[in-house]
Amino acid sequence: MVKRDISSYRFGKHPPVRDYRTLRFRDYATAKLPAPPASFNALSRVFDNLGTRDIAHLFPMDGNDSLGDCTIAALAHAITLNQGFIKKKPKIPHTTQIIKLYYRLTGGVDSGLAELNVLNYWRQHKVSSDRILAYVSVDPKNHEHVKQAAQIFGSVYLGFQVQAKCLQEFDEHKPWTPGRLTKDGHAVLAVGYDHQGLTMLTWGSSQEGTWAWWDECVDEAYAIVPPEAKDPDFAPGFDVQQLLTDLNEVAD
Repeated sequence: MVKRDISSYRFGKHPPVRDYRTLRFRDYATAKLPAPPASFNALSRVFDNLGTRDIAHLFPMDGNDSLGDCTIAALAHAITLNQGFIKKKPKIPHTTQIIKLYYRLTGGVDSGLAELNVLNYWRQHKVSSDRILAYVSVDPKNHEHVKQAAQIFGSVYLGFQVQAKCLQEFDEHKPWTPGRLTKDGHAVLAVGYDHQGLTMLTWGSSQEGTWAWWDECVDEAYAIVPPEAKDPDFAPGFDVQQLLTDLNEVAD
């Protein structure tokens, strides 16, 4: 088993920003939305669509070994995931683009960012030629909605309070488990789940986390709604038309 040099791996997610205008997944999950499957992993579909299983190539470090840009790195992973999962096309934002965007949003300092601010920027601007339709918050405590969001959209953009053994467990290729919380926050992209836990992308690799870890540490989660969701057949049971109506009422 290959050991990884984690001495410089960085965190950088700020505490959650609460905004009453944030749309919620639960408001658009109708009774017609199918129950989620027992297990799901978007990477299998992405690997098949793109003809490669090289996670480090598809979802690279993006500067998160020297900068606290995890919120932007997770955004870049979401772009690649969505393109491969939905459009079957390779799209890997260049690291220089990611770092440039990070500094643009921080005002030129390595200060970390709040996920909601990153998502608001992405909703209003193209990032690496990629545009989203909207985003909706998902209650981390509602596992069914977390699973449905991952299965429909391919991923869940999330943030968590870092547990003391986070880096050690990552280095040892062990699932993240609950533990004493530090003052750090980290942003990752969840791309799958089963009865034991979830699969996430971070630091140029994949990482497992138990459901107990999720319940203890995750403090915010969001589903990224792509433009393709306007198609009525994209996600039957998820009311995109109502979402667009509501978005027009609350958007700046």
